[in-house]
Amino acid sequence: MKHTYTITGMTCNGCKASVEEKLKAVHGVLNVTVDLAKAQAVIEMSNHISISTLQNALPDKYAISEKNGPDPSVVKASQKPSKAIEEKRSELRQLFPLFLIFGYITVASVLINYRPWNGIGFMLDFMGLFYIVFSFFKLLDLKGFPESFKMYDPLAKIIPVYSWVYPFIELVLGILFLMRIQIPMALIITLVVLGITTIGVARTLLNKKTIQCACLGTALKLPMTKATFIENSIMIVMAIIMLFKTYN
Repeated sequence: MKHTYTITGMTCNGCKASVEEKLKAVHGVLNVTVDLAKAQAVIEMSNHISISTLQNALPDKYAISEKNGPDPSVVKASQKPSKAIEEKRSELRQLFPLFLIFGYITVASVLINYRPWNGIGFMLDFMGLFYIVFSFFKLLDLKGFPESFKMYDPLAKIIPVYSWVYPFIELVLGILFLMRIQIPMALIITLVVLGITTIGVARTLLNKKTIQCACLGTALKLPMTKATFIENSIMIVMAIIMLFKTYN
């Protein structure tokens, strides 16, 4: 017999592999197929296995429930608030590297331009450092990045080679901003590439899919959250402001 379950807490292919391994180890389970994009698992079993048994086989970060709704034996009303709080804390812990890098880039840009204060210089250096640092993490695993990126970027889904080129586009843009070369062109490219990516991020968040964010490549396992949307939006707003000042 086969049953379909919803599994929350998975953020990457490593999570998918871990869930499959743990569930396959349960007595009576014949086969497990996990779909990371849909956040669900199809379990083939020789006899009926309770939700509580399956849940106990998984680490605490994962929650399994019936496809049509949660099993009352697992999710009690009194447990919902504490579980939601714990999931939020776990998400913040996962995003800590992103916040830390974002903070370093901001502080560095301020220090470079604070005496005398240069707002345009701050934005150019911020965008340049942003691209350089983020391209570095993507290039650490150039083979793994395209697969994660294609899961949400609309253009990468249509043109797979774009996923391979994207880290180098970021690297070149970073150099252009820091060296103050062809700034108008770099700003227009920024609007195009980040605009496309932001559309994909927004769709993923609206569909409530649980996937890995490729903003820092695959070296750091980050979940797709509102933070990704905000970070892209900040870059887009900066690009619009600087384009406006350039042509006015």
